[in-house]
Order: sequence, then C-alpha cells, then structure tokens
Amino acid sequence: MASENTNRGATPAKPRETDDVPVPATLRKSLKNRHIQLIALGGAIGTGLFYGSSESIALAGPSILLAYLIGGLAIFMIVRALSEMSVEDPKAGAFSYYATRYWSKRAGFISGWNYWFNYILVSMVELAVVGSFVNYWFPAIPTWVSAAVFLVVICAANLLGVSKFGEFEFWFAIIKIVAVIAMILGGLAVIVFALPTESGVKASFANWFTVGGGFFPNGLMGQAKDGSWTGLLMALVVVMFSFGGTELIGITAGETENPKTTIPRATNDIIWRILVFYIGALGVIMAVVPWNTIDGKSSPFVQIFDSVGVHAAAGILNFVCLTAVMSVYNSGLYANSRMLYSLAKQGNAPAYLGRLNAKGVPVAGVLTSAVITAIAVVVVFVWPEFAFNYLMSIATIAGIINWTMIMVTEMKFRKVVAAGGAPDDTELAGKSGHEALDAIHFKLPFAKVTPWVVLAFLALVVVLMCFSPSYRVAVIAGVIWLVILFAAYQLTQARR
Repeated sequence: MASENTNRGATPAKPRETDDVPVPATLRKSLKNRHIQLIALGGAIGTGLFYGSSESIALAGPSILLAYLIGGLAIFMIVRALSEMSVEDPKAGAFSYYATRYWSKRAGFISGWNYWFNYILVSMVELAVVGSFVNYWFPAIPTWVSAAVFLVVICAANLLGVSKFGEFEFWFAIIKIVAVIAMILGGLAVIVFALPTESGVKASFANWFTVGGGFFPNGLMGQAKDGSWTGLLMALVVVMFSFGGTELIGITAGETENPKTTIPRATNDIIWRILVFYIGALGVIMAVVPWNTIDGKSSPFVQIFDSVGVHAAAGILNFVCLTAVMSVYNSGLYANSRMLYSLAKQGNAPAYLGRLNAKGVPVAGVLTSAVITAIAVVVVFVWPEFAFNYLMSIATIAGIINWTMIMVTEMKFRKVVAAGGAPDDTELAGKSGHEALDAIHFKLPFAKVTPWVVLAFLALVVVLMCFSPSYRVAVIAGVIWLVILFAAYQLTQARR
C-alpha cells in the first residue's frame, strides 16, 4: 500500500508506442532488429533470383558473377546513401521526405509519386502471376480468384499494425533464405561427392572456364546471330533490376525501435548477402549445370536438383516463389501506404492520406493503394499485352529514377548539414561545416566521389537499355513519365 500511495502522485509513465497500446495517433516504432534484418535480406531475394537469373546467365555466361558483384556494389552504395539520411533523420516515406527537406518540394513530389506508382505496378505484376503458382496444385481455381484472395489477406495484415507487417516479412524471408541455402548446400554436395548428373558433365567449379566458351563466352558486349546484344555489360541491365526492393529499409526507419544501430547493421550486411545469395548460389548452379543448358524453361534452382534426380524440387520452389510473391506485395503495400502518408504531410497528396488509426497505421493509404492495385490487376487480365509492354516499362525505369534521386538528395543533404541547416530534433542541430559532417553517424564511404560514380553507372545502365528492344521502350516511357510528373506538380501548385 505504501508503494501504491507513493506512486499515486507521480507523473504517469508515457505509454510505450506499440501496435497494441492505444496512444495518440502516431507511427509506432515497433519494428525490431530481427524484422529489419530479414526485411533487408528478403528485399534482395525474389522471383528475379529464382527465375530471372536464367536470362542474365544466357546473356553473360559465368561472367554474370562479375555483373552481380558490380551491380551489388552500386546498390550497396545507394542504400548506404539512403541510410546515411535515415539514421540521422528517420522518417516515414524516406525518399520523398528527404527530397522535400533537402532538395525541393518539387523533388519530393516527383520522388514520392514515382516510388508509389512503381510499387503499384510491381504489385500488379506479382498479383497477376500469383494464380499461376496456385494453379500448380489447384488448376481449377481461376487466376483472378487467387489474386483477389491474396490482395485481401495482405491488405488485412497491413491494417493490423507495423509489428504484424514485420512478422509477416520475417517469416516470408526465412522461407526464401532456407530455400537458397538448401540449394547451395545441395549443389556443393553434388560437387564434393562427384555425384552423376543428367548432362553427363562432371560437376566442378572448373566448368566456369571450360564449358561453352569459358568465363567470358560473349565478351563485354557483342551482337548475337539474331542481332540481339549480349555480354557482361548487357547483363548489368537485368542484374540491376533484380536488386529492386533493397532500398525498403529506408522506408522502415521511421518505425524502427532503434534506427541508429539497426539500420547501419542491416545496410552493411547487404554486401555479404549479395555475395552469398546471388554470387554464391549462381556460382554453384553453373558448377553443377552447364551454363549453356540453362534455357529459362524452368528455374535454374529446379534444374540443379533435377540434374541429380530430385524431381520434387519443382513443387518446393513453386511454394517458395508463392511466398516470395506474397512478400513483394506485402512490402509494396507497406511502402506505398507510408509514402502516401509522407506525401500528405508535405502537402503533395490529399490530406486524408495523412491520417492514422489508433494502431498508428495510415489506413487510408493502405486502402487507397490496395484499390488502385486491384484496378491495375484488372488491366493485366483484360489487356495483358498493354500492361506488360508499357506499364512494366515505366516500373522498370522508375527504379533508375528512384536510385538517381537518392544519390542526388544525399549530396543535397550534406550541403544543408554543412551549412548548419540540419533539423532541430537531430544531433546535428547547431553544428556546421566539417564539424557537422564529421558528426554524421553512418557516413557514405568516399562521399565526395561515390555519388558521382554511382550516377555515372546508372547513366551507363540507361544507355545499355537502349540496345535492347524490350528495355528501349522503358527508356522512352521514362522520359514521358517524368514529363507527366513535372506537369502534375505544376498543376497541383497552380490549383493552390
């Protein structure tokens, strides 16, 4: 009783901001370290690795390993640039907020809506193909039914709170990680124990250099007999887009328990994840299965098990890819709702999108994004050629636009910080010049030159896209898309 009476006059403890404790409407910092680690890892592993790697291997042969290393270093620096800002000033809708705060309101508008629309289109494709994975076991279920069910389930999960989103992503990522590690270990067992393969070629890492023209079968860049361009440089285009999603950890910073320690750790781990899950996995695959027999008719991951008589791999990989698709849409809906929330707070989107429920979820952003995605999925089913040829072209180039704006914004961020313009609620406040720059907790390596090197690399990727008929459409669509965004911004400003 004494202790009870003593506490009665004390200041009540502030409720902890979790999904289950009703506090004033604000975003909850409920994402733990394990959530962020697996979100970052899961973002780098998707159907692009499981199925899309066939296209990149066909373009470059074993030298695709170098392409993933070069592209991986570029994407690592992009995420490092974003994380530099996220650690100092963790906010929801990171790209748009930072572009607005450190560049201009126009830049924030373009960055935010570009990223939102990009994920709408990516989600559209993922939901459109989810039916094909379900039909592997249940061919009688219409593909549109599968799309509708998964859309509702993932939407409901996002409405439960950010910690529930983190749990979903955690387990989705675990499934993908286990699948890749199992394939790597299985492939190594085939090599070490010299197990016979269907191709008749002995499994060995020497196959990188002895099969189908060696390590550089198509050189840096050259034309095939059909007139198409191949080689290491052309493979960079495919490789870069397989890394889409790694920047998601920047979006999560505003809802992370301890961003100053969690974000740097997750970001620095990206490089070894690329080494293990891309370079390691594909290296083992091409040691077991001759690279020139990987034709894209099935996943290289299935081929490696089929080659030693384990034919159940197709069903297992189908399940893994189904969870990967769900993971992409789950992440996409989360990112889009936070981006709309951030845009609304900047005055670049309708105010209703900036409202939060008692669990700290921008419900209007979740539901609006889900409805637009549903309409986009209908477009895929009704006009598949239009959707995949043109809408996906915009999604393809939108990734380049997004990464470019991150690098430019990082340079703007450093200029503002050096001029003493850091936000008042950060540890950089009151500092300027070298003192302020030295006080940045998680610095981009070689920050004076790295952004320019990355921007030059991204420009090279755009130029290379012009050599491919399918990607050339994306470049043209990108120019039109930027014009639309600029015009939309001017229109909204004129109305105000």
